[in-house]
Amino acid sequence: MSNESLKAKLDAYNAEYAKQVAKHPERVGLKHKNLYTPLDLDGFDYEKDLGFPGEYPYTRGVQPTMYRGRLWTMRMYAGFSTAEESNKRYKYLIANGGTGLSVAFDLPTQIGYDSDDKMSAGEVGKVGVAIDSLYDMERLFDGIDLGKVSTSMTINAPASVLLAMYIAVAEKQGVPASALRGTIQNDILKEYAARGTYIFPVKPSMRLITDIFEYCSANVPKWNTISISGYHIREAGSTAAQEVAFTIADGIAYIEAALKAGMKIDEFAPRLSFFWNAHNNVLEEVAKFRASRRIWARILKERFHAENAKSMKLRFHTQTAGSMLTAQQPNNNIIRVALQTAAAVMGGTQSLHTNSRDEALALPTTESVTIALRTQQIVAYESGLADVVDPLGGSYYVEAMTNAIEEEVMQYIKKIDEMGGAVEAIDKGYIQKEIQDSAYAWQMAVESGERTIVGVNKFTMEEPPVTGLLKIDASVGERKKAQLAKDKENRDQAKVAEELAKLEKAAQTPAEGPDHVNLMPVILDCVRAYCTEGEICGVLRKVFGEYKPHNTL
Repeated sequence: MSNESLKAKLDAYNAEYAKQVAKHPERVGLKHKNLYTPLDLDGFDYEKDLGFPGEYPYTRGVQPTMYRGRLWTMRMYAGFSTAEESNKRYKYLIANGGTGLSVAFDLPTQIGYDSDDKMSAGEVGKVGVAIDSLYDMERLFDGIDLGKVSTSMTINAPASVLLAMYIAVAEKQGVPASALRGTIQNDILKEYAARGTYIFPVKPSMRLITDIFEYCSANVPKWNTISISGYHIREAGSTAAQEVAFTIADGIAYIEAALKAGMKIDEFAPRLSFFWNAHNNVLEEVAKFRASRRIWARILKERFHAENAKSMKLRFHTQTAGSMLTAQQPNNNIIRVALQTAAAVMGGTQSLHTNSRDEALALPTTESVTIALRTQQIVAYESGLADVVDPLGGSYYVEAMTNAIEEEVMQYIKKIDEMGGAVEAIDKGYIQKEIQDSAYAWQMAVESGERTIVGVNKFTMEEPPVTGLLKIDASVGERKKAQLAKDKENRDQAKVAEELAKLEKAAQTPAEGPDHVNLMPVILDCVRAYCTEGEICGVLRKVFGEYKPHNTL
């Protein structure tokens, strides 16, 4: 059928559609067209825009076989209270089919304070596990062979310290750093823009990141040195297109920093990874994942002239949307997570964490975590979604939405480039303002009833208080402080002072150039001497200072 004939038939259909709408008005809040046809893919070039899975521009997936050969890594995010308690949860998850670990750290650990610091009062072990020194990391992975498990660590400002601890634990197990597989989030720019667990100013933070790139490319080659995170940008309220745009803009900034430090693109780009949110709109999310791969491939090839195919592959971890969980009717969250899981799988994720039904209220119970893990397993083994590569490829709607998201993303990236890049855009408050505006628009749509949230603004009901939630004992902080005091007594204090002095001297060297000292080996020596995270970050605070947020809008 010619485009002219199709257009005529479409006009006739839309005329009939309009008559029906006059009788039965559409639901409010619908933002897409009622029907998509080949006319929405004018100029569509299969080879240029899609290609085959495992081939440039990777729209259809980064591997030729995708899940037909190997399923995604089922990586449940866990960590609470002490290292010993979290270790029990990790062993439980592995025993029940989890194929990777994902470590949640408590707030003091995320911002570089020990459990005995006055800044840590009331927060020790609350939102994740408390890690003060190598002693704790040894307890966290006791009985878990780091040569056989892949581990993701959600840590940013002190990522170098926690990675050093992980390497040191592996050494004690007899596992060489070259065999380690996993990821550190290590994405500080999104902390300034959307999350807030930063420590140091931008320039020294970028130095720490590029030092990790350089060190791992030579010593920990299987490790993903950064997980450039759109997840938290989306959690803060961005749209799907903004999530991709601001995250890829951050990725461009990291690449430019590494190139400025003297690295070559194909030395480090293959180990860059991403972290996306799986939101509620299933088909939009699938399109978002597909668009992100194509955009990244083109940027790496055309802008940075990468030659290694691995540099162009956007590999990503996905987490279901925490911000979409509701405290009301929490069992509804099981269905939400299942749909978000389906979106991530149809979108081609490399690993996935599914949130638990009770996370809008507390840290998840063992029962809730089991349901979340089983959700992935049911999708993997029973749904058929993992049986076909890119099952929605060729859908008029999905392809049109993939194109539309790409176009919007590139408009944002162009504007950010004109500002001088992501660092400048964050410094000026532009990215923060865009996220805030989108979050406000979403909330207004919920409050007006334009957007329905089941159990919140529609289909509500009287509910008894939720029982059986996981509660972190208030005594954890005191017990952890006592444990830390004993750990400090068992180390060589002279060695601690010696290594911290070396770190201070190394941190004072230039961020680049012939006198630059890579801080990773020095931090690793501190960790081996059982210096605490707070002591190491304290030295770096002394040299680098602390970031002070400001908004010039």
